[in-house]
Amino acid sequence: MDAIRFIVGTLLQVLLVTVFLLRVLLPLVRADSRNQLSQAVIRMTNPLVLPLRRVLPPIGKVDTASIVALLIVQAAAVALMWLLGGYPFVYTPAQFVTAVFLTLIRTILNFYIFALFLYVILSWIAPGTHSPGAALIDTLCEPLLRPVRRIIPPLGGFDLSALFVIIGLQALNIAIT
Repeated sequence: MDAIRFIVGTLLQVLLVTVFLLRVLLPLVRADSRNQLSQAVIRMTNPLVLPLRRVLPPIGKVDTASIVALLIVQAAAVALMWLLGGYPFVYTPAQFVTAVFLTLIRTILNFYIFALFLYVILSWIAPGTHSPGAALIDTLCEPLLRPVRRIIPPLGGFDLSALFVIIGLQALNIAIT
């Protein structure tokens, strides 16, 4: 049963929730909407976001329909994991809502930790490469790295900002757990 919970949880969090998380993040970081990966995220999330958009208009630059869709998908993932016994402590609606938000925050932190690792590896292996994936990762990571670079400039040609951001995100992840 643990293996089934692991597989289902991984598929739900890594594939489904992360795609809806990208739907929220890409406009916020002003990612290129012509990027093939951005278009794939939009196409995959449209069946849930477009009906919500008819009811929930955007507030300024924030797409409320995408945020609500992300929360719906995250709540469904937590509910399914609870049914499989993955969240034995969820007994009340307040505990359920807490589990949804904490799991979503951990997903966001883990997503950015993974994206930063990819960013660093791509900067070592293929610096300056123009690919849809590299462009998207660059667009997602730069808003986190820019403030740290102002405080800690590159030392001898080595940019350690990603290391400090990863350490900070991992510390937040541990604090939440």
